[in-house]
Formats: sequence, structure tokens, C-alpha cells
Amino acid sequence: MLWLAFGLPSGSEWFWIFVVVFLLFGAKKLPELARGVGKALGEFHKAREDFEREIHHSLRDPGAGVPSSMDQASSPPSAATPPPNGVIPREEKKPS
Repeated sequence: MLWLAFGLPSGSEWFWIFVVVFLLFGAKKLPELARGVGKALGEFHKAREDFEREIHHSLRDPGAGVPSSMDQASSPPSAATPPPNGVIPREEKKPS
């Protein structure tokens, strides 16, 4: 976890970041900005939890994500499909 500490701002750096944000957005926009950041972080955490839950679910039951159409793909082709003959039909163009 020590490697995480090298890229994060320390206490005094957070202060200067806050001062710059305060000067850029002003006192009236700061609560709205904080609310937006909070909502974005909440959505991020929710998406991360959903992703982790999906990964854990797929690890517990590997066949759960396979659709039933995959079962049909393993069956032999039906008689309605003609075998390929190696000839590609050519479209005739009508003169306009």
C-alpha cells in the first residue's frame, strides 16, 4: 500500500487545491460542485460493487452466463440449410 502514497496529495496540498477550486468556482457554486462530486463517487462505488458482484457470481457458477442459444449451436445443422458448393451467386445489375 506504500506505492499509493506517492501519487496522492498531502494535507497542505489539499489546502491549496481547495483554495484554487474556491477561487475558480466561488462560494455559491462550491456546495453544488461538492454535491455533484458526491453523487459521482456514489455512482462509481455502486458500479464497482455491481461489477465485483457479477465477477464473484460468474466465478461461483461459470455456466450461468451462457445463453440457451449456445446449446442449439452445438447441435448439427438442420436439413433446410443446403451444403455449400463453393460457388458464389452473382447479382445481375439492371441497366438504369
